[in-house]
Amino acid sequence: MITLLMKTKRSTFKNFKEQALENAEIKDEYDTLAPLFNIKKQLMAARLSKGITQEQIALKIGTSKSNISRLESLNNTYMPNLGTLIKYAEALGLRLNIGLR
Repeated sequence: MITLLMKTKRSTFKNFKEQALENAEIKDEYDTLAPLFNIKKQLMAARLSKGITQEQIALKIGTSKSNISRLESLNNTYMPNLGTLIKYAEALGLRLNIGLR
């Protein structure tokens, strides 16, 4: 029985994602949301690299931990406003840099 279970290949997230992105509608939506998720990943990485908790950055910019959690969350499409992004960057001793390509 154990041998049979070992032979069954489990789908990984990577495989799931590759398969899902073969669908044109899903790919279009993924591409549309990519910049949002990219900035969220950058926010989280910058905060973690500075060793600051969500609670600490919330205090620095005058908001709640739950707002920071929502801002960084990859499980939603909450779009932060520019002022919030600037405050967040400044609280980390960084500057927000926005450009067009």
